[in-house]
Amino acid sequence: MNNRQTGNVSEDFGKLILRASLALLILFHGVAKIINGPDFITGLVAKAGLPPALGYLVYVGEVIAPLLVLFGLMTRPAALVIAINMVVAVGLVHMPELLTLAKTGGWALELQGMFLAAALAVAFLGAGRYSVGGQSGRWN
Repeated sequence: MNNRQTGNVSEDFGKLILRASLALLILFHGVAKIINGPDFITGLVAKAGLPPALGYLVYVGEVIAPLLVLFGLMTRPAALVIAINMVVAVGLVHMPELLTLAKTGGWALELQGMFLAAALAVAFLGAGRYSVGGQSGRWN
């Protein structure tokens, strides 16, 4: 009795849990940048030879996009923005750790990897019925 187009209640609840987890955990990073400012990021961007003003895009990737994902508005593109944000974060900050293990034996970038994987999953799955935008529409 599962309608593939609309999904069932447990699938939509799973999408809600995934969306909320990803959005809230990324949002903590964005709030820290609101409180402390983006100087660290703009410095890294400048060090990479790019215009420092690009560092302000961190607010899009860690505040605006997570809020959209959390509420289920423009969910797919917002999740892709989070995924791009994670790729840039790895490139600017975590590249030396890419192929290393943590002291506990796990991948040194398991948090960043999980954020990236969750963002891609949300981008492919969409918001589901438990969202402001609902499950209809090509962007949700």
